Amino acid sequence: MQNDNNKEFKPYIPADKVMPEMTGMSIFLGLVLAVVFGAANAYLGLMVGMTVSASIPAAVISMGIIRYVLKKDSILENNMVQTIGSAGESLAAGAIFTLPALFMWANESDEAVMPSFLTITVIALLGGILGVLFMVPLRTALIVEEHGKLPFPEGTACAEVLLAGEEGGDKSKVVFSGLGLSAIYKFLTEGFKIFPSEIHFELPALRTGVGADVLPALVGVGYITGLKISSYLFAGGVIGWFVIIPLISFFGGDATLAPGTTPISELDSFGIWSSYLKYIAAGAVATGGIISLLKSMPSIIKAFANGIRQFGHKEDTIVRTNKDLPIQFVLGGVALLILLIWLLPVVPVNLVGAIIIIVFGFFFATVSSRMVGLVGSSNNPVSGMVIATLLFATTILKVTGNTGYAGMTSAICIGTIICIVAAMAGDTSQDLKTGYIVGATPIKQQMGELMGAVVAALSIGGIMLLLNKSYGFGEGGLAAPQASLMKMVVEGVMNGTLPWDLIIIGVAIAIVIEIMGLPVLPVAIGLYLPIHLSVPMFIGGLIREYFERKKSDKETIDKGVLYCSGLIAGEGIVGILIAVLALITVNGTALTDVISLNGITGNFGSIVFFAVLCASVVYFSVKKSKKK
Repeated sequence: MQNDNNKEFKPYIPADKVMPEMTGMSIFLGLVLAVVFGAANAYLGLMVGMTVSASIPAAVISMGIIRYVLKKDSILENNMVQTIGSAGESLAAGAIFTLPALFMWANESDEAVMPSFLTITVIALLGGILGVLFMVPLRTALIVEEHGKLPFPEGTACAEVLLAGEEGGDKSKVVFSGLGLSAIYKFLTEGFKIFPSEIHFELPALRTGVGADVLPALVGVGYITGLKISSYLFAGGVIGWFVIIPLISFFGGDATLAPGTTPISELDSFGIWSSYLKYIAAGAVATGGIISLLKSMPSIIKAFANGIRQFGHKEDTIVRTNKDLPIQFVLGGVALLILLIWLLPVVPVNLVGAIIIIVFGFFFATVSSRMVGLVGSSNNPVSGMVIATLLFATTILKVTGNTGYAGMTSAICIGTIICIVAAMAGDTSQDLKTGYIVGATPIKQQMGELMGAVVAALSIGGIMLLLNKSYGFGEGGLAAPQASLMKMVVEGVMNGTLPWDLIIIGVAIAIVIEIMGLPVLPVAIGLYLPIHLSVPMFIGGLIREYFERKKSDKETIDKGVLYCSGLIAGEGIVGILIAVLALITVNGTALTDVISLNGITGNFGSIVFFAVLCASVVYFSVKKSKKK
């Protein structure tokens, strides 16, 4: 039984052992990294619509400074640094996926108002703190009771990196071998651009396309999660790209159907995915989230009850590794934040909007935390949750008479807070999983998340204003693809042009998947993400399954997990570095464009390098340790 497994689980640092954890150095390093990762990911997300997880890069940087520079052995300090530092990336993702829509409206019409630094900061701060607080009562249900069921690939990978750095020896070498190869690989493909990081082939005969993002982190996530979950993701991709897209192409013909603005016959597979499949997938993700929440309710209620029972407990009666923020602090904090959302004049949200935030916020905090447990935070489709929120919130605002730019601005602000809540809850759950494995103190990690959220919120407003002034958002500047989609959804509801029929199709697909007894969320996520992301994860799962079928010893599989943890870390670090390099200009040209070789080897080079990458996973898994 799962509960028995939980009783047997022993963290790396025992509960009765006290070590330096929340120190001045760990707080300082974490806050600096929260700002740095927040800024880098803001630019990256506005440019390509995706961000990279900062937990593992922060852990590696922390180990480099604390262990090798300051000559200290403190795994819990390193864990605290990554906990605080990763908050910046998560908060930035929530903000840049939605708020640029306000800038776009302000540039399009004199009726709309340009968001101020104060408005952005307050909205980000409210969402960041809410996200952490919502996750606190979920920790026992998702982290402890689901241990062994939810893999938390990046949280587990981060723990492996920390443990490898602490233990040194062969484990450390395996992790840093993966990190080094991944870093070189990432820089070759997205720094020098020797080969494309994404390969794609249109298949006219099948009326669709197929391809893969040939990146190390995706293979690593697939290996860590295993074939079962990666196959669910891949199945969702197959349904979307080899069933739904061909059907839309076949029956659509030369018609121009809303929300698309181009005849279907002129769209390639990506065009159909962007114009139609995303809406279907958003309906499936929202429905999967509701089903997930209903299934989680018993555990959530139990977690709340446990928190209430601890009201009268003395501090020393609770095991160190089981101490959370007091439930009365959580409930009081949530109530205060909702009042501030309603009453603060810089936040254009009324009482109805505040109620929507409290309901959808807790709902999607739960869903996001579980999704991160399945596929990791880098592949957590937060934007799908925000689309579902915006559909509902904008409809309610329209019905209650809040229309025009004022109503749309309110909807985006509601969506922004929900987006940040979901991103922060997912990041917090991942960090708490890492802490659960290494033996950290949950209440200290939760406090660290709150600190990271505050500092990241104070910096994101200036970052967004600077980027808007330097580049602009939308056409002709930073594309801000996610925010552009959110803008389109809100305008569609307000103007009555939203394709509810597509969303209902997604709802029906999710219900059928549940009836078949399959887990809805991973399949729905695969439906929402481009198949190019699920293909490499599926390949990573197949590599692990190969070792499982061969009945390889535990050491072989564990070394594969360690190596793949390094792959995720290496790509994350270089992803941040490339985002920073893109801000540096040489004679008015971004440094990344100066060193670019424009994918000279083409798709052939991508396939060859990816094959070598996959072979390296096999090699380092079976490589025997040298005898001492």
